[in-house]
Parts: sequence; structure tokens; C-alpha cells
Amino acid sequence: MSNTDRRLLTEAPKMYVHYCEEKGCEEWGGWGNSPSPAVATRWWCFEHFPHKSHEQEQALRRKLEAAERGDIVQRLLG
Repeated sequence: MSNTDRRLLTEAPKMYVHYCEEKGCEEWGGWGNSPSPAVATRWWCFEHFPHKSHEQEQALRRKLEAAERGDIVQRLLG
């Protein structure tokens, strides 16, 4: 396929802003899920995304625990 086969970009791409659907959360909703194309997509931040794998859930838990202990700040400063 060559560039001559493509339509010209006449408008700037539109940015869609999705925020987490968890009540009270104002984080970016970068994780979306829809059971079918006929159902509107729902969006969550990674912390509240309900469809995480077990490994993803464990990694998030370790990250949050490290942040509570201050390990992350020490690594950045050290």
C-alpha cells in the first residue's frame, strides 16, 4: 500500500477523554471494556479496572504497598 492510496488527513484527529467510572476517582480512564460492539464502553483507571488478571492485581498491590512504606520515594531520592 502506498501513501497515494490513502485519504488525505483534512482535520486534526479528535482526542477522546475518558475518566475512571469509579465514584470519587478523577484519574484518567485508560482501561476500557465492553462485552460487545452494541454496548457502550465503560472506562476505568488501572487501579479500579475490574478485569485485571491475578498477576496484574498482585503487581498493583505491591506497588501500592511500596508507596505507603515510602520505598518508591527513597529509590527516586537515593
